[in-house]
Order: sequence, then structure tokens, then C-alpha cells
Amino acid sequence: MTEEARKEVRVWCDGCYDMVHFGHANSLRQAKALGDYLVVGVHNDEEITRHKGPPVFTEQERYKMVRGIKWVDEVVEAAPYVTTLETLDKHNCDFCVHGDDITMTADGVDTYHLVKAAGRYREVQRTAGVSTTDLVGRMLLMTRQHFRQGDNEYSVDREPSKSMGQDRTARSPWTGCSQFLPTTQKIIQFSDGKSPQPGDKIVYVAGAFDLFHVGHLDFLEVAKKEGDYLIVGLHTDPAVNRYKCGNHPIMNLHERVLSVLACKYVNEVVIGAPYAVTRNLMEHFNVSIVCHGQTPIMPCDDGSDPYTEPKRQNKFKLLDSGNDMTTEKIVERIILHRLEFEDRNLRKEKKELAAYEAIIKSEKNDRIE
Repeated sequence: MTEEARKEVRVWCDGCYDMVHFGHANSLRQAKALGDYLVVGVHNDEEITRHKGPPVFTEQERYKMVRGIKWVDEVVEAAPYVTTLETLDKHNCDFCVHGDDITMTADGVDTYHLVKAAGRYREVQRTAGVSTTDLVGRMLLMTRQHFRQGDNEYSVDREPSKSMGQDRTARSPWTGCSQFLPTTQKIIQFSDGKSPQPGDKIVYVAGAFDLFHVGHLDFLEVAKKEGDYLIVGLHTDPAVNRYKCGNHPIMNLHERVLSVLACKYVNEVVIGAPYAVTRNLMEHFNVSIVCHGQTPIMPCDDGSDPYTEPKRQNKFKLLDSGNDMTTEKIVERIILHRLEFEDRNLRKEKKELAAYEAIIKSEKNDRIE
């Protein structure tokens, strides 16, 4: 059969996609690899609140974030919470893909039971070490536990805030807190691997890009329009903590790298970029223009302007994306609705644990028989 005659394989994914992170992106990357065209259904706020609890982001924010993921071809808004064969047929999708965890309705029913029974379900490996539940938990606790690497502590460590809640060990194997372990393979999978072409205008931006959100997405879209190839410099965890203070960043450097690489506007990431944009950096990457958003620019340790060099070369530009969302505002949302989110996390974990124990019991009975 010729390539022209081969039928296009259309893949369906759906979910809440609240606080879109690299785990979501990795699932969608794997789903796209199973076919040619990826359609992603995103649930609306009403459905999520009814079945799971209040989402952190609004449905419009979540729709935009999913559209910004490089492997997504189409987004279906207000997708039903339970995936039906009618939904797959309506969007001409061959099968549905989901991670190897479990998603349930408010009544404890597997949301994929219909497509599973029809043999139109495929499973991909869930990304261990991150989930929306985990990220919400990090913000509720606001301790430094979330980016401790073994016994290696940063000198800027603070005492955990006792008023923000106590750390606890989640028992659910799907949304429990666990340390994400980065690998070169994962970075390669997320990177498009393409170098700039001769004559390309290269744009450089730098920052924390913590809890990658719609404000970041809109800024990167505007920045990409300033040239042909967009490079994002990501500051180290201690550097971010120096200028954001408190217990930031919420996500460690490796987590932030993958979240930014998943954005369709980004071509390359500099891991642990220097805070000051130097002449060497600009020459090394052949940078044509350096951009910054509307957030305040904190000085370097010595009090100097980190953008002195690009300004001297007349290659600096402030951009206004029209979106004033910040990581701090997300944390404020979580803290403001702390009790609701704590209740959501606990209820979700309780349902997952019951389902997991049922699976283990069933497997044990099968072995006995």
C-alpha cells in the first residue's frame, strides 16, 4: 500500500489538563506517536467540579494551554467526562489513549469503561513523579521538600511553614508525591532537535518559567514572532529562589525544562542559564534580540542590570503579551481556596486507593484460581 493510500490514524485523548505540566505533555507525546493526528478533548469547569473538585485554572485557560503543546493537532472544548464511542466516532478517532493510572467519576466509575469494552482503548506509561494533585500539594505545604535532592541542600533553605499544613505520605500509587528523575532520553524526546537555519533571526528570553502557565505561553508566542528561532534560558533553582524568595521555585529545574520544551513556540532550552545575559552567551547562540516581559527585572548579586550587554548592543526589547498571569498569582489562587483543594486532593486519593486495592485483590484471586 502506498503512503498516499494509507488511512490517517486519528487518536483521541481527553482530560482536565489542569495546571498543564510535563506529565500531561509526555502522555500526549506518546499518544501522538501511536497515530498521525491527535485530537484532545478538555473537560469544562462544571464537569470537573462535579466529578473531581474545583480546577485551579478556568476552562478557557486550560483550552489555551493544551493548544500550546507541540504534539496537539486539535482541541475539542467541553468534552464529556466519560469517554463514549459516540465521542470517538463524532471526531473520526480510531481509538482513545490514556495513562496507566485510573480516572473515575464522582460515583467511582472508570471514565474509560465503554471504550475499553469496545477494544478502542490504548494505554501509555504515566510520567512518575508529577501530577496536578502533587503540584497543588506542593503549594499548599509551601515547604522546600519538593526540590530537595537526597542530602544535597541549597544554602538558601528555609524552615518549613508549619502553618501551611503537614507533609504526609500519599498512599495512592498514581498521585502520590515522588521525586521526578530526569534522563537525557526524556529531554531528547521532548526536544525537536532542530538547529537554527543560516539567516534565522534568533530570539533569546530567560527566566524561571515555574508552574508553566498561560502567562508564559502568551509571552513565548509574542517572543517567537520577533524572529525565527526561540531559545529559552532557564535559571537554576538557587537563582530563582534568590530573586523570587520564599520557597520558590515550586518545580525544580529539570521539571521546568521539560514543561518549556513541550511548548510549540520553543525551539531550544538552555539548562541552568546564567542570570546575566553576557556577550559570550549572545555570541555563542548568535542571538539577534533579547526579550523580556512585563515582570520586574531583579538586579544581579552585584546590583548590576542583567540585560546591560543586550541593551548596549541595542538588542533588547520589552514585550507586552497582554496577559498578567504570574506563578505567584497561581499560588494565591491555591492558598485562597486551600480547604477546597485539600478536600479535592484527599477525595481523589481515597477513590484511587480503593480502586487500586480492588485491582490488587482481583489479581490475587486470579492467581489463586
